[in-house]
Amino acid sequence: MAVVPLQTKHTLSRITNNIPTSHRPSLLRLRVTCSVTTTTKSRPTRENLVVVNPPLSTDTALQSSWTRRLWVSAGCTTVFVSFAKSIIGGFGSNLWLEPALAGFGGYILADLGSGLYHWATDNYGDGSTPLVGTHVQDSFDHHECPWTITERQFANNLHFLARGTTLMVLPLDLAFDDHVFHGFVSTFAFCVLFCQQFHVWAHGSKSELPPLVVALQDIGLLVSRERHVEHHRAPYNNNYCVVSGVWNKVLDESKFFEALEMVVYFKLGMKPRSWINPNSEWTEETEITNC
Repeated sequence: MAVVPLQTKHTLSRITNNIPTSHRPSLLRLRVTCSVTTTTKSRPTRENLVVVNPPLSTDTALQSSWTRRLWVSAGCTTVFVSFAKSIIGGFGSNLWLEPALAGFGGYILADLGSGLYHWATDNYGDGSTPLVGTHVQDSFDHHECPWTITERQFANNLHFLARGTTLMVLPLDLAFDDHVFHGFVSTFAFCVLFCQQFHVWAHGSKSELPPLVVALQDIGLLVSRERHVEHHRAPYNNNYCVVSGVWNKVLDESKFFEALEMVVYFKLGMKPRSWINPNSEWTEETEITNC
């Protein structure tokens, strides 16, 4: 019996970095010979090729700090206070339709807002951009390695939006008591705060997700992997909304973002990254191991 293992740790994107685009289709014909075990039987057997992502669970850039956990806690608290004011006001006035409709409006507008923000951070700015530079860099890194978002710890992934949510919703909690107003604010803020978690779930497989999340994705209340995967395929300029994704079809078919990019270009002279021909830096990196 003879066993011949073959193992490579070169990522697929690194292999193709220096190969002209016109020649890359030939890579589809590349033959990879994996472990072969020879026995006295008539034909050898070949093990399955396993493509896995490098383990990143120990990467400190993906872990949560206590500061980030505190910001997420603060964000959740302000949203809960707003929601409580809406519920208490509903009991006191016996009026439920108005705050419910306001909440639905907040949910719909939050999806649109997530798309606008996602489009902006994907296409403009860099790591040094004031206020949102870290998120811009994270967005670029996400396109290079989409799967890493599933490795981020909860507070690590949500702290940036939690900070913004806290600073915006806390003054509203202190200044207003109208339950219809808070029906809108609480739902909108909740969706904004957790849209990055919805985004994480859109990169997960159904077998790994909680059944409730899968059910919400299947009925369209949360953006699903099937809807979001198109955002990570060329030309990388569609399906930006990551709450429910209900706006994606409307925005993409109307060429809304393309028109907005033209306005920004003619007014400010800034070209979006979506106009640049995507290369291997915008494709998912994987490893071939244990062949």
